[in-house]
Amino acid sequence: RRVAEMKENHVIRGSVMLVDPLKLGLAVNVFVHVSLRQQDKTSLQKFTEAISDREEIMECYLMTGEADFLLRVVVEDLQKYQVLIMECLTQIEGVASIRSSFALNQVKYTTVLPTRHLKRSTHNSYYPGMTPPR
Repeated sequence: RRVAEMKENHVIRGSVMLVDPLKLGLAVNVFVHVSLRQQDKTSLQKFTEAISDREEIMECYLMTGEADFLLRVVVEDLQKYQVLIMECLTQIEGVASIRSSFALNQVKYTTVLPTRHLKRSTHNSYYPGMTPPR
């Protein structure tokens, strides 16, 4: 009942299975810092549209600080990463710089969100937007 209510209230967005990337030959994990020449709405939109269909780009965040975007890229090898850089990222209008950091080892990875801050009842937990247990 609780899971159904969480789905109904869009707390649960979907279900996935976690796959070991190494078993699929995806050995290179890269964090890419991308800076744009301008941070106007059009430039930001052009960038997000240009990378949206690239399956090797696992995550993309609009950032504050030195870079405008932080990407997490997973590929088979350095040659595949070079293809992404040369055929995609350097071709996007408005990109000023690209800095790459290669992950040597994954120290921690989780998909579990922290939930201690949520209110608890004596029997069940509930989430914002859901009806608390009676």
